[in-house]
Amino acid sequence: MRSPWLNKLSVILGPRPPVSWLFLCVVSLLALITVFGSSSSSSFDSETSTWVPESYKNYRRLKEQAAVDYFELRTLSSGASRQRELGFCGKERENYVPCYNVTANLLSGFKDGEEFDRHCEVVGQGKWCLIRPPKDYKTPLQWPAGRDVIWSGNVKITKDQFLSSGSMTKRMMLLEENQIAFQSDAGLTFDGVKDYSRQIAEMMGLGSDSEFLQAGVRTVLDIGCGFGSFGAHLVSIKLMALCIAGYEATGSQVQLALERGLPAMIGNFITRQLPYPSFSFDMVHCAQCGIPWDKKEGMLLIEVDRLLKPGGYFVLTSPKSKPHGSATGTKIRNMLTPLEQFPEKICWSLIAQQDETFIWQKTADAQCYSSRKQNDVPLCKGHDASYYQALSPCIIGPSSKRWIPIQNRSSSSELSSAELALHGKY
Repeated sequence: MRSPWLNKLSVILGPRPPVSWLFLCVVSLLALITVFGSSSSSSFDSETSTWVPESYKNYRRLKEQAAVDYFELRTLSSGASRQRELGFCGKERENYVPCYNVTANLLSGFKDGEEFDRHCEVVGQGKWCLIRPPKDYKTPLQWPAGRDVIWSGNVKITKDQFLSSGSMTKRMMLLEENQIAFQSDAGLTFDGVKDYSRQIAEMMGLGSDSEFLQAGVRTVLDIGCGFGSFGAHLVSIKLMALCIAGYEATGSQVQLALERGLPAMIGNFITRQLPYPSFSFDMVHCAQCGIPWDKKEGMLLIEVDRLLKPGGYFVLTSPKSKPHGSATGTKIRNMLTPLEQFPEKICWSLIAQQDETFIWQKTADAQCYSSRKQNDVPLCKGHDASYYQALSPCIIGPSSKRWIPIQNRSSSSELSSAELALHGKY
């Protein structure tokens, strides 16, 4: 029996609805589904596309996120299917640096400065643990503000140490509450870093330090970089300066430079070559760096020669001399005397001297090595292995494919295709 509703529909449409009417109903239904489906999906997409992760713009949120990330790193994998949680190291390892342990090195018989060198064979394999950050450590400020201002709690310099420091330190740093502010014209040996840099450029025959790139100087190795002010200035004029300094348990020069956002690493001129390939730097700079260049029969200068590219510069600034009869003045003269003779044996020439700054230039003439005396420093033979090898008594001559005088390069800050092809090769 048919329902009343169907009877009314049958009366209106007739016993059998036309096919065209049924087709029209189906098309209308599909159109409605399409319209509602697209609108709902577009509204969903609009909601999801406008969602943006929260940006941590203030320091407190950055610190909270850093703490979360730090504790997440505590859980590390110790095997393919088993995980364990690493604990914190004790306070005695607060200043731990792999392969550097002065106490263990002294007990092993190292002396005369070698106890501060890298000796992985002495340290051995210790227990795995996470070294705690300093108690008051804060996230460094972003560049370029972080270049001139750092958090005092991030480095091992207290207010008492600052107040008891010499005048040079006070000219370079201003301690304000929990920050250390480096003056833009921080005192080095002369009136300021900018004046000192300009003096070096003028001694090289340039109009100003902005012409370093035109002279082929792009990369500078700054030995014993202090507070990194000279390197920070070089970076500001688009040079790449790398700080290298010896291991220090507290108040590390390397740590200060890293906090300022400058490239830095631990390294010593003692018994081993530095971990850089030959012909890596256009300039090597030493301002009161404490290296006894007159010792070890010139092998420390030979290491500088290995690092310098042909035509590169070695800049040495010694402490200001005391009166003629003082012990300090005698010591400086004794150190500089062999430096006046030995560079000629490795084809260096003294191009300028002003006050207590000396500048030598490595030869770019390959014929110099064949015209030297027979008893001069010999040329090396074989492959150049530079990573923590013993200091070598020989110099690398022009037979290397990397022998490219810096004056033959373009004055732009970018490397040429020929230099890129040779980068990292011998």
